[in-house]
Amino acid sequence: MGCLGICTVSETARVALVTGASRGIGAAIARRLLDDGCHVVGTATSEAGCEAVLAALGPGRVQTAVLRLDDASSIAALYATLEASCGLPAILVNNAGITADNLAMRMTEAQWASVIDTNVTGLFRVVRPALRAMMKARWGRIINLSSVVARMGNAGQINYAASKAAIEGYSRSLALELASRNITVNVVAPGFIATDMTNELTEAQKAQMLARIPLGRVGLGEEVASAVSWLASDTAGYVTGATIPVNGGLYLG
Repeated sequence: MGCLGICTVSETARVALVTGASRGIGAAIARRLLDDGCHVVGTATSEAGCEAVLAALGPGRVQTAVLRLDDASSIAALYATLEASCGLPAILVNNAGITADNLAMRMTEAQWASVIDTNVTGLFRVVRPALRAMMKARWGRIINLSSVVARMGNAGQINYAASKAAIEGYSRSLALELASRNITVNVVAPGFIATDMTNELTEAQKAQMLARIPLGRVGLGEEVASAVSWLASDTAGYVTGATIPVNGGLYLG
C-alpha cells in the first residue's frame, strides 16, 4: 500500500503518522500537526479516503496511504514505503478504529473480534515497527486515541469500551518500557465530539446527550487536536503514561 502525494521533507520537520485521517478527529489532528510544522502522513482505508486527506490538507503538503489495521501485510507495506520516502515516524498518532455496536446478549463473536482485532491488535501492529527508529533517535511521541467510554462504559458497546480500556492499559505499560529512551506514550480520551456520526442524531438525541455534559455542548475535533499537538511537542516531554480527557466534564476521574 504505497503513499500518495509524495512531497519533499525538510530536514527539520518531524514525520507524523496519523491513522484514520480522512475525516473527523483524525482530519483535525492531521491539520493541526501540519500547522505545527510536521511532515504529515495520513492514512485512510480507501483510495477515496486518501483523496479526501489530500483535498483537505493540500497536495504537496502531506502524504497519504491506504491502511487496514486488520491486515498485517498492509501495515508492513506502509512502513516499507515510508522508509523509502519520507522516513519512519517520530510522532505516531493512533486514531483509527471501528465500532460494531450491539447489546451483549445479541453481540456476535464476529462483532466482538472485529473491534478487538482492529482497535487493539491493529494498534500493536502499527506501533511495533516504529519503535526501533524512535529508540535509535532517542526521541519519540506515541499518542493513542481512547474514549470516555473506556472509563464510564456505554450500553451496547461492550466490545468498543473493552478495546478502548485495553488501549489505556497498553499505553501505560509501553510508557514504562520506553521512558529511558526519551519516548513518551500518552492517551487522549475524547467524549462526545462533533463528527459525521453526531450530526446524524435527532434533535431529541442531541438534547439527551447534551444534558449529561456539564459544559453543555459537544466538543470540536480541533479541541482534541490541541491536546494531541501538545503531547507531540517538546514542551510535553515530562508527561508519559497519562490519559488526557477531552469530554466537557462528562466523566471526571
